[in-house]
Amino acid sequence: MSPGASSTAPAETPVVWFDRIDSTNAEARRRAEAGEGGPLWLAARAQDAGRGRRARAWTSEPGNLFATLLTSTRRPAAEAAQVSFLAALAVAELLDAFTEAGRVAIKWPNDVLLDGKKASGILIESGQRAQGGVWLAIGIGVNLAHAPDDTERPAIALAQALRPDLAHTPTPEMALTVLADSLAAWMGRWDAYGFAPVLDAWTRRAGGLQGPCVARLDHETLAGTAEGVAEDGSLRLRLGDGSLRLISAGDVFFGQG
Repeated sequence: MSPGASSTAPAETPVVWFDRIDSTNAEARRRAEAGEGGPLWLAARAQDAGRGRRARAWTSEPGNLFATLLTSTRRPAAEAAQVSFLAALAVAELLDAFTEAGRVAIKWPNDVLLDGKKASGILIESGQRAQGGVWLAIGIGVNLAHAPDDTERPAIALAQALRPDLAHTPTPEMALTVLADSLAAWMGRWDAYGFAPVLDAWTRRAGGLQGPCVARLDHETLAGTAEGVAEDGSLRLRLGDGSLRLISAGDVFFGQG
């Protein structure tokens, strides 16, 4: 679909806060399946059943941000999946606002790193709407005050990397305001100009896109050499036999052959 296919989340999108919930993505799914299409932010101060990619549990410490944007689009599924890159850019800009320059990066496709450690998680879910198009649940968790210590890769909280002039870690409410404004701006650019400027901005923040790489997919593990990303954001992986695979989703480890 050409630029102008609206998926807009206006900066003034309403927010529903929960003191405690199973997960904001689960609530978004329930509302979507009941016919709600958003845009609407769902945020929680505590989660009992937070989820990450590949059905992993997501540790939900109080003081961190747990939020999901429920929205709808008529973009084809492959285009709608690009929202993952927009979400990563929005999280990166949130962290930029409270830490020193040069400390935030992105690892393909949407792991946002602070000092090389994972600072957030992004989970995109979707489904068909009876009215046509698809609903999107853009789930975002950000380690503001606490970082889990039981993760596969090292994690960090924003509280460990605040700018010297800041005395306090932002509250979840403050962080969501910054995040929502940034994501709305990126969705506006996506609607107006297509994916190219999104991918350009994302690529400037991404590392490891050239060199040894292992991709752990649902049913196989592939080793080869990363050769950047395709126009749709897929990772280009050159295998040992010379063939090229386009990886659209999976756990990727750069610097490993």
